[in-house]
Amino acid sequence: MVAVTSWGRLGEFEHRVHSLSDRMQVAARMKRDAFGLAYGMGRSYGDVCLNPGGVLWNTTGLDRFISFDEHQGRLVCESGLLLRDIQRLCVPRGWMLPVVPGTQFVTVGGGIANDIHGKNHHQAGSFGDHVRRLSLARTDGSLFECRSGEALFEATVGGLGLTGVITEVELQLKRVPGPWLSVETLPYRDLSEFFALSDASEADWEHTVSWVDCLNGAGRGIFMRANAVDAGKDTPLASRSWRMPFVPPVSLVNSLSLRPFNAMYFHLKKAKRRSVQHYEAFFHPLDHVRDWNRIYGPHGFFQYQCVLPRELGQPAVKAMLKRIARSGTGSFLAVLKTFGNRQSTGMLSFAMPGVTLALDFPNQGQSTLQLLAALDAIVRECRGRLYMAKDARMPVDLFESGYPRLKEFLSLRDPGISSAMSRRLMGS
Repeated sequence: MVAVTSWGRLGEFEHRVHSLSDRMQVAARMKRDAFGLAYGMGRSYGDVCLNPGGVLWNTTGLDRFISFDEHQGRLVCESGLLLRDIQRLCVPRGWMLPVVPGTQFVTVGGGIANDIHGKNHHQAGSFGDHVRRLSLARTDGSLFECRSGEALFEATVGGLGLTGVITEVELQLKRVPGPWLSVETLPYRDLSEFFALSDASEADWEHTVSWVDCLNGAGRGIFMRANAVDAGKDTPLASRSWRMPFVPPVSLVNSLSLRPFNAMYFHLKKAKRRSVQHYEAFFHPLDHVRDWNRIYGPHGFFQYQCVLPRELGQPAVKAMLKRIARSGTGSFLAVLKTFGNRQSTGMLSFAMPGVTLALDFPNQGQSTLQLLAALDAIVRECRGRLYMAKDARMPVDLFESGYPRLKEFLSLRDPGISSAMSRRLMGS
C-alpha cells in the first residue's frame, strides 16, 4: 500500500498502485483489479483522483508519441503523455494545443477526464472539443474506439475517469506563429468594469482572464488579454524554477498576509501596459514554483471554482466576494473569467455559458467549511455548478442540480471503476 494525496493536500490515503506502461495490456490489467481508478499527475485538488483503500492505475508510463501529421496538425499519443511534452515538441513546428489549463503538468487522459478549460473558452471551447477519437479500456476486458458524437465519447469527456481508462488519443492542434503572445494588461475598479472589458475583448482577443482582489468588496482587479504573435524571437531555454522546500507549520496564506499582498499586487500591476510573453509564462505562471501547494501548511487547502449563468453573474460574484471579504480569508490568486456561449461536449463537463470564479482557501476546519457552504448557497440559488476537478466537499444536491445529464452518464459508467468522489456524490 502506498500513501497518495491530491494537489490540495487535504489528506494522505492508502492505495495499491499499479503502473501501466503497455497500452495493449491495459484492459487485461484492469480485468484483474476490482474497483480501480486511473491516476495521472494527481493535479486534481480534491478527491476525484483518489480511491482510498483501493487500486490506482498509474498512467504516466503511457507517455509515447504515436504519430504526428505536421501538415494537418493531428497528433496521436498515449494518454499518460504530459501537455508540457506535447507543447515542447509541437510549438517549434508551428502547432499548439488549442486549450490548456493553468498547469502543463497534466496528462492528456486527465485533461479529457476533467474536460479542462483555458483562457480562451469563448473561442476554442474546452479540451474535449479538440479530441477526434480515443481508445477506452474497460474492466470487463473490452476496448472501445470512441468518436465525437457517440454517447460513450460524451460520457468519457469530463467523465472523471469513471467510464474506463483512456489509452490512446487523437488530438487536433491549432496553427501558431511561434511560442509568443502579445499581452495587454488593464486594471479595473469594480465588477462592472470587468464585464465591460470582457465583452469588449472577446471578439478580437483569443485569451482573456483576470485576477480579482477577493478581499476588496468592489471587486477590483487586473484584466489580461492576449493573442498569438510572431515576435521574431527564438524559443528561449526553459526558465529556472523555484521549489517550495518544505511544508510550513502554519499556512502562509492567512489574515496577516492576504490583504497586504493583494493591495501590493494590484498597485504593482495597475498601470496599463503591453508586453510580449512566452506561452509558458502567460498560461502557466505557477509551474515555475514547484510544490507551491505546500505554502498552505500541513492541513492543505480547498480550491473552490464555480460557474454562474451570465445574466446572474455580476450580482452573484459581488455577493460571493463580499462574503469572502467578511471572512478575512481568501486567495492570493483569485481568478475571474467568462465562458463563451457554447455547450460542452461532455455529459459532466464543467464549462457552460457564464462567468467562473476560482479561489484557494487554506483549510481552517469548520470555519472554512461554513464559508464554502455560504458560497454554495449563492451558486445553488443561481443554478450554477462547481468544478469537480477542484472539489473535495460539494453537497450531493448541488452536484445533481448542476449536472442535468447525470442520469444519462450513470448508464454508461464502468461498474468496475470507483473513486472517493464517485462514492461521495454518486453512492458507488
